[in-house]
Order: sequence, then structure tokens, then C-alpha cells
Amino acid sequence: MSDTKPSGDWPPNIQAVFKRMAPASRYLGLEILEADKESRTVKVAFNAGPDLCNMWGGIQGGMVAAMLDDVMSLAVGLDLEWGQISPTLELKVSMLNAARPGRIIGTGRVIKRGKSVGFIEGELADEEGRLLATGSSTATFVTLKKKVPQGEPAQA
Repeated sequence: MSDTKPSGDWPPNIQAVFKRMAPASRYLGLEILEADKESRTVKVAFNAGPDLCNMWGGIQGGMVAAMLDDVMSLAVGLDLEWGQISPTLELKVSMLNAARPGRIIGTGRVIKRGKSVGFIEGELADEEGRLLATGSSTATFVTLKKKVPQGEPAQA
């Protein structure tokens, strides 16, 4: 993760990543580079280490899919409010070239956002710009319920 600290300009979902990154995202080496709420696009980097590799030295396909899921989730979540999340309903990944350890650049963009679902596309490239993988996903929008402290009645 970048040493850049969030400012008030970051959308809530990006601020949440700076505040407490998901362990899976940390494992993938996620670093947020840009987030544009108006265009619903994000640019990130993954600092992929050898622990993400298969026995032949390439990044294992499931790790590539997880990177794409991260970048697309960040894009679709740009206009969510605090307390909302965007779980992935469907994910399609096309592997175009072998991904190797190092810095991988991911971009994500919202294709269409409805009231309850969003459609997103993403891609990963190496630092030389060679396209490694593309993906598309469908996400839903969920408002989390606040936890009620023990002994207090739930509010209706």
C-alpha cells in the first residue's frame, strides 16, 4: 500500500481501504493510485511477490482474478455511502499473457450502474503496458446493518 494518506477528496470506499485494507488486498500488494468518482474509474497497482506464483513462476490465475475483482469492486463502489458494500455476483476473467511478479497496473470502470446492480470492466497490464488479463463483473449493492451492542434492543 502506498504511504499516501487519504484526504477528504477520496470517496468513502477508498477512504475505507486506507483506513483498514482487507487482508486479501494487502496480500495481493494493492496500492491505490487514482480514483475518479465522476467517471467511475480507478487505477491501482499490485506489487505482486513470488508468493502469488504457481510452480512455473507465473502468477497463479486465481490471484489474477482476485486482482481484477479488487479493481472492479473499487470502481463500482466509488459512489457508495459509508456502510454500503458492493459484493460481486458474477466474475469473468480472460487471461491474455502470463503475469509475472512485479508491479501490475489495474484499471477499472463502471459500464452501467443501476439501482441495485452495477456492471464493471477491468484490465491488468505489466509496467511495460502489455495487457495481461481483462475481466467483467456484476455487483450488487448492500447496506450493512449496524451492530447492536449486547443488552440493547434492536431498533425497528
